[in-house]
Amino acid sequence: MPVILAAAMALQAQELRRIAAADADQGVASDGRHVYAIDNHTIAKIDARTGRQVARWTGDPAHFRHINSCTVEHATLICAASNYPDVPMASMIERFDARDLHHLGTQDIGHGQGSLTWVLRHKGSWWACFANYDGHGGEPGRDHRTTTLVRYDPEWHEQAQWAFPEAVLGRMAPKSASGGAWGKDGLLYVTGHDRAEVYALRVPDEGGVLELVAVIAMPTGGQAIDWDRQRPRTLWSIERATKELVASRVPPILPR
Repeated sequence: MPVILAAAMALQAQELRRIAAADADQGVASDGRHVYAIDNHTIAKIDARTGRQVARWTGDPAHFRHINSCTVEHATLICAASNYPDVPMASMIERFDARDLHHLGTQDIGHGQGSLTWVLRHKGSWWACFANYDGHGGEPGRDHRTTTLVRYDPEWHEQAQWAFPEAVLGRMAPKSASGGAWGKDGLLYVTGHDRAEVYALRVPDEGGVLELVAVIAMPTGGQAIDWDRQRPRTLWSIERATKELVASRVPPILPR
C-alpha cells in the first residue's frame, strides 16, 4: 500500500442515508433540495427528501460520450465531460437547466492537460481537473502522475497549475482524480476512481504541488462527489455496484 505522509490525518465519514438511482454511475450533484444522478449520457433529478425522480434527461451517445461530474450554480447544472476512452483526449463543459434538465449548450475545452473530470467555480475563478490514466484511455507519454489541477480566469485564460502529491497519486493509480468539491473550510476535497476515501487538499496560492491534509474513509468508492447545499459537512457520493446516492457526514478538519 502506498505510504501516506505522516502529517496527513486519517478520518472516518459517517454514512447518513442512501437513495436508489439507476443513473448513479459517474457521480452525483446536489442543490440542497434535489440530488442529480449522473451517467455518461443521462442525468436524473431526484427529490432528496422523498427519493422520487422528478426529471430525467437522456442525450445522444454520439455527442455525449462521457459526462464525468456536475455541479449546480444558481439554476444551471455545469458538467465536465470528455471523449474518454478515445485519444487524443478532448474535453468539454455541458450546461443544463437545473429545473427541467434541458440542454443549454456545449463549451469546447479541446485537447489540453488531459481528460476533464470536474470543473468548479470558486473565488471568481474556474478550477478544472484534467485526469490522465495508465493504459486504457491514456495518451503516450502520460500516466496518472500527470493528473493536473488548472485555475482559469472568468474568460478561461489559464492562471496557474498544480500537480497532485505522490501520496495521493499512489492511491489513485492506475486511474486518476474523478471528483472534486471545495469545502467551506477552504480545502479541496478530491476522490479517485475506486478507493473508498476522499483526500482533503490544501492549495498553494500560485501553483506548485497540492498538500495532502487528510485522508477520509468513505462508505463508497470513488467517482464524482458534491456537498449538500443545506446540510453542513454532508457529502454526497455514489455506490456504483448498487446504483445508490449516499450522503455521509464528513468530520471537520481541525488545524494541528
